[in-house]
Amino acid sequence: MQKVAVNRDKTAFAELFDHYAPQIRAYSLAREPGADLVADDLTQDVMSRVWLKAGTYNADLANLNTWIFTLARNCRVDYLRRNSRHISNIDPSFIFDEMEDDNPGPFQLVNQTRAEDTVRTSLQKLPFEQSDVLTKIYLEGKTHQQTSIELKLPLGTVKSRVRLALKKLQVLVAR
Repeated sequence: MQKVAVNRDKTAFAELFDHYAPQIRAYSLAREPGADLVADDLTQDVMSRVWLKAGTYNADLANLNTWIFTLARNCRVDYLRRNSRHISNIDPSFIFDEMEDDNPGPFQLVNQTRAEDTVRTSLQKLPFEQSDVLTKIYLEGKTHQQTSIELKLPLGTVKSRVRLALKKLQVLVAR
């Protein structure tokens, strides 16, 4: 950062850009999924500010990551303020007139309930070690690594149990 601030070193800035631009874009998309153009605009605006304000960066006050993402947050707020003033001629009532109900119908709900019951029953037929691992990963949402640590098992053992349990569960559910 020092090279960018003092020497206006374009190579150093290119390295900063290559490192932070994808992160800033991901930050923007996490806040507003699907808004690719907004993410690109925000990234360009932030990196421009990094170039222009590099001399104001003080490593004693914040690390570089914090400083750049503070700029990103401020740029995003500025963007939202700037673009929220536009008046739209779109009547939102038309949007809701043409919407279809995405909720499942009674037939789909019955089939889903039956499938859930079949899986639950089949899961109980598995050896405890395998059903325990599947429960932690697929029902509790834990990662293989978290399950490995919690059960005090090697990661490879957890993965093997998952693989074996899924094969057995597939056979049981298919019956």
